[in-house]
Amino acid sequence: MTMRPLQMSGKKDAPGEDTSILTKTRSKTQRPPLYKVLLLNDDYTPMEFVVHVLERFFGLSHAQAFEIMLTVHKKGLAVVGVFSFEVAETKVAQVMDFARRHQHPLQCTMEKE
Repeated sequence: MTMRPLQMSGKKDAPGEDTSILTKTRSKTQRPPLYKVLLLNDDYTPMEFVVHVLERFFGLSHAQAFEIMLTVHKKGLAVVGVFSFEVAETKVAQVMDFARRHQHPLQCTMEKE
């Protein structure tokens, strides 16, 4: 099968037959990369404060927040959530600012998933 180029004049080869070829290019959209937000353990931040941070900034229930806090305590770190770059960056900044204002050394970071 040979393809003819697009005819701009709209001429027809035979009566009732339009040989114009229209092609539509589809660009494949890619999902933006996701980032893990991590909470790191330290020996000074109270467990209750960590639970409060998880509830406040990540919308977790008390039970979920308590489980993640225990994971951070036992393993040294835990993934709190996975977000787009902008959301992850905002969450990290909010947690770090909140911890500093309450004079706790809690660390929150992000890394590409």
